[in-house]
Amino acid sequence: MVSYAGLRFQGVTTPQRSKIMSAVRSKRNRSTELRLARILRKHGLSGWRRHLPIFGCPDFTFRAHRTVVFVDGCFWHGCPKCYKCPRTNSDFWTRKVAVNRSRDRLVSRYLRQEGWKVVRIWEHCLRDEEKLVARLRRALCSS
Repeated sequence: MVSYAGLRFQGVTTPQRSKIMSAVRSKRNRSTELRLARILRKHGLSGWRRHLPIFGCPDFTFRAHRTVVFVDGCFWHGCPKCYKCPRTNSDFWTRKVAVNRSRDRLVSRYLRQEGWKVVRIWEHCLRDEEKLVARLRRALCSS
């Protein structure tokens, strides 16, 4: 019996399984966003809001500075330092990550054309708080 997210698939055909799995909704990158929110509060960076309805759904928006911040998961967005393609179904994962990266470039380009400063943070960069906060302060001061 195969189980995913509490769903059991014993005796379920592929089309049925596909329908069930398409109903499973992502929780986005909530843990990394909450981690960055704690870092921002700890270092006194204020004026941000989460999930404002802006093209590309940025994780954090500093409206007064016209700056948006995306926290990109190392696996899902193909971090050059951390990403390792899974051995199983590698063609699918290679395409999936390529599409995600392409969409990231498109979103960043569009937002910059609209006058926003775009900051993209890799998930692994959350480990070095001082360096991360210095980068965000520079981005906010330059806008």
